Amino acid sequence: MKNLIKFFAITIVMFSFAASTFAQGVSATANASATIITPLAITKTADLSFGNISVGALSGGTIIISSANARTATGTCSFQVTPASTVATFDLTGASGANMAITLPVSSTIANGGNTMTLNTFTSDAPATITGGAVTFHVGATLNVSAGQVAGPYTGTFDVTANYN
Repeated sequence: MKNLIKFFAITIVMFSFAASTFAQGVSATANASATIITPLAITKTADLSFGNISVGALSGGTIIISSANARTATGTCSFQVTPASTVATFDLTGASGANMAITLPVSSTIANGGNTMTLNTFTSDAPATITGGAVTFHVGATLNVSAGQVAGPYTGTFDVTANYN
């Protein structure tokens, strides 16, 4: 019994030394910081308009409006000079000097009742950096017109997204 008590006493003392040996640690201090920047805000100031268009009865084509508002026609499509086309125009505000990215849709649809046309190949002249806290940029697209497209006004929407990089 005495030997058993001695054994437990020695074991407790050994664990005490072992625990104090392993309990030693080192530490370092790091600083933490954050900078709050101006949130991005985007406003549409002009809509995308392809103007008045005609198309052949047997084959279609496209009307292309570049982000510089240059309008061209392909296939059997043609357009009247008046009314002129307009590119979509957006004003963007945010942190001056910050890098940003504009995301354009892959495609969108405009409709006149059950008749539709597809917009695709969206283009933009948006800069990569916000200069002076505000930028204006333009968005163009390609309008795909089917042969014998039904006459009338076609309308729809598309989304443009801006994010900081």
